[in-house]
Amino acid sequence: MDAPFLTTADRVPASTLEDVNERIRQDIGDRLWYYADRPDEIDDRLVELEREWDIERTLEANASALVLIGLGLGLRVDRRFLALPAVVAAFLFQHALQGWCPPVPLFRRLGVRTRRETEAERYALEPIRNVN
Repeated sequence: MDAPFLTTADRVPASTLEDVNERIRQDIGDRLWYYADRPDEIDDRLVELEREWDIERTLEANASALVLIGLGLGLRVDRRFLALPAVVAAFLFQHALQGWCPPVPLFRRLGVRTRRETEAERYALEPIRNVN
């Protein structure tokens, strides 16, 4: 299926290398096993998950920072730096359409997850917390 026809939640995983997706899923599974033995720590983990930045927020924050830096350098140093905000805008547009842009593979390798992946961990922790 072409990326433009995927749901927003599916675009990033679909455009991520499968070994990276698998590592993210494995990390979630490892954490679930960890918290299954430590149910008293689950409430703290749920707070951490609430504060975790997803891939969309990470991309938006980094893009905004690069745009501001490019504008500042373009106005103060050299007009050619104004190309940076244009490139960043193109990347954001590409991400909106395809769920992929050049920073996505880097952030995914660093373990930045989608909101759906974070919620999957949250929903899996709830029954563990309630059993104990």
